[in-house]
Amino acid sequence: MERREFLNKTLKTAALGITMPTIVPSSVFGKNAPSNKVNIGQIGCGRIARDHDLASTLKHDSARIMAACDVDRNRLEDGKKLIDGFYAKKMGNDKYMDTKMYDDYREMLLNKDIDAVMISTPDHWHSQPAMEAALAGKHIYLQKPTSLTISEGRQLAHIVNKTRVVFQVGTQQRSSPQFRIAAELVRNGRIGKLHTVKIGLPGDPSGPPAPEMPIPKGFNYDMWLGSTPKMPYTEIGVHPQKGYDRPGWLRMEQFGAGMITGWGQHHFDSAAWGMDTELTGPISVEAVAEFPKAGLWNVHGDFMVKAEYANGISMYTSGGFTNGIRYEGTEGWIFVSRGNYVASASDPVTAAKSAKALDASDPKILSSVIKDNEIKLQVSEEHHLNWLEGILNKTPVLSPVEIAHRACSVCLVSHVAMKIPGKLIWDPKTERFTNNENANKMLSRPQRAPYGTDKIFAKAK
Repeated sequence: MERREFLNKTLKTAALGITMPTIVPSSVFGKNAPSNKVNIGQIGCGRIARDHDLASTLKHDSARIMAACDVDRNRLEDGKKLIDGFYAKKMGNDKYMDTKMYDDYREMLLNKDIDAVMISTPDHWHSQPAMEAALAGKHIYLQKPTSLTISEGRQLAHIVNKTRVVFQVGTQQRSSPQFRIAAELVRNGRIGKLHTVKIGLPGDPSGPPAPEMPIPKGFNYDMWLGSTPKMPYTEIGVHPQKGYDRPGWLRMEQFGAGMITGWGQHHFDSAAWGMDTELTGPISVEAVAEFPKAGLWNVHGDFMVKAEYANGISMYTSGGFTNGIRYEGTEGWIFVSRGNYVASASDPVTAAKSAKALDASDPKILSSVIKDNEIKLQVSEEHHLNWLEGILNKTPVLSPVEIAHRACSVCLVSHVAMKIPGKLIWDPKTERFTNNENANKMLSRPQRAPYGTDKIFAKAK
């Protein structure tokens, strides 16, 4: 039996009878017992994994990262060195951890000692491994955007809800106190009736032409391409072979939609928290955008998107606004941003321009106390910790799958609107456009065999 057939059959069997990891109370073995740690496999060992997901998770005693996977052997070995080195320094023992390496995440999912996975892969490799991890009974921390298409996102939400694994998407702004405070103040009427939201989000530059290059040794380029079409390898279309600078795939529509999904899900998710639209979406969307006319990079540059909601709120998104979210009501405004926080060293934003994390038309708005009888939103100390606590304590996570899918959907319908002139009418219940079939054709993409979510979803049903 071929390895792929074996893996597929094993994952299918797991989907029929999932056994969730058993967490033994701390009173049995003590707070540092193995039963009180979540054994984690890291899928993807690139920039966002090293700078953010691994860095943020390793520091928590409740996490034990024991395995790593990447299709680029150099990055996989670097990931192992990072993890082993962290534990060697922390424990004073260079033999404490010998991180298991995998070049195929499906083999990692067969490891029964692994309770959970963190998926820090390129955007086109988010939904499929998350779906397969859920079917294998693994809890999931998934980098945003949730999906490459709205169809993939809905498939993922269905599988996660069916398997009931603990799922958290990496919209970590929810765990930054200023975004929660801003949303609470807006939800409790401190700026009157909310009518307009303005979101600042940059575009991407065009890039040079890039000739075909030899595929680097130790890099499974076919698997890296995944369900997307075959294309010649070039380094600036994938990731740097030396170092961990911002990768070129972020600027190619084959693998995503550019900043509208790259940072858009963060801001659309945070905005929905304040707008009370987390479990729905806009009812119309229209946009204008500039796209490169030459070069390898082809995602949007400057743009403006307008989305209208059933509750009467209009949301505008553009690089012309300061990066962050501005809520405007009948009695004032509140602005919130990341301030000086960056998730990675190559974040495409000048921190100095977003240095004020929380501002308002009147300083008294920000000092207003939320009373016990008012809306209070969930508090999280740190986003990865919130996920770990959800696994160990069975408590709600801040960014579960349906909220994640809805935020990503706003990104994706905005991207569709960039391509199709005029106002598009969106039905958030059916997740279809009601006035343009060409727009509906963009809700999914053809998937190159043997990869893709369609096959996984069909088997899981």
